[in-house]
Amino acid sequence: MPNSSCCQVGGIFTNVRGEEFLKINVVSVPEKGKANEELLKFLAKSFRIAKSAIEIVAGETDRCKKLRITGSTEGIKAKISQWLEEEK
Repeated sequence: MPNSSCCQVGGIFTNVRGEEFLKINVVSVPEKGKANEELLKFLAKSFRIAKSAIEIVAGETDRCKKLRITGSTEGIKAKISQWLEEEK
């Protein structure tokens, strides 16, 4: 979600079809890819991977995005699990 006060995980969002998404708040405005860039930087830093290992495969101009993340999945799964536990 753009225009947030800080870049952080904002919980879980469930759409009308019951699909769950990780919600991440970013500070940057959604102009000229600034919010997307901030999202990729935040995830790369959080997962301790290169920014180039994360690709937006769908939803580049939408609030809901589908990402492809390459590399070791163990650290990524652990970080996502940590975020989900913090939201409970």
